[in-house]
Amino acid sequence: MKNPHCPLCHRRKFLHLATLGSAALFTTPGAFAEALTLTPRQTEGPFYPDKLPLDTDNDLILINDSITPAVGEITHLTGTVRDVKGDPVRNTLVEIWQADSNGSYLHSKGAARERGREENFQGYGRFLTDSKGRYYFRTIKPVAYGRRTPHIHFAVTNQKQERLLTTQLYTKGEPLNKTDSLLNRVEDPELQALIIVPYKPFKNSDAGELTAHFDIVIGQTPEDPADDAGRNRQPRGNFRPQSGNE
Repeated sequence: MKNPHCPLCHRRKFLHLATLGSAALFTTPGAFAEALTLTPRQTEGPFYPDKLPLDTDNDLILINDSITPAVGEITHLTGTVRDVKGDPVRNTLVEIWQADSNGSYLHSKGAARERGREENFQGYGRFLTDSKGRYYFRTIKPVAYGRRTPHIHFAVTNQKQERLLTTQLYTKGEPLNKTDSLLNRVEDPELQALIIVPYKPFKNSDAGELTAHFDIVIGQTPEDPADDAGRNRQPRGNFRPQSGNE
């Protein structure tokens, strides 16, 4: 558990709050003339953590009270979860998991053979959307591994702990997108564009940090456990992720 009195923790909390309040990172939810299109579903993949880390917060760059950051291009990942009417969905759990800079996942079978895991990368994080449906993660820009194009896995779970959406987020302009078999299961270009976002320079950052923004539109029907899009997992461990309302 992170020490709430340590200077590092205060810095991280400030980063979180400052980012939630930044108009440069978030769009303001408003009225929508037409129903929004549901975010396309994607497979969960084989590397959802089979054992959650001790640290499951929304900062994947630093683990607990460590002062050694993960290797990679630091990215501030933001977005809003809405329903098809365009209304923000609050207190909804957003989970992400992704490979580290070596192409390894936080999974017993997810380590790259040659380089293993990057020990300073958390690999998994979760966040409860705030009163405006917003979420925030600090992570790294995803890297390619094997035949897969760079991507970040997402899962959205309601207050009943029902998985409503499993998807993957891709990088705009990445050449491997053209040949990635999972991305190209979404054949409609307009739908595919909903899960591909640009990574842009973080304003006034001297460390070359990036921003990415991914808005998510969910329905109310839980996923079918037999569906290839996901296994309708329930989050494991202590179900008290950091919230934008705290």
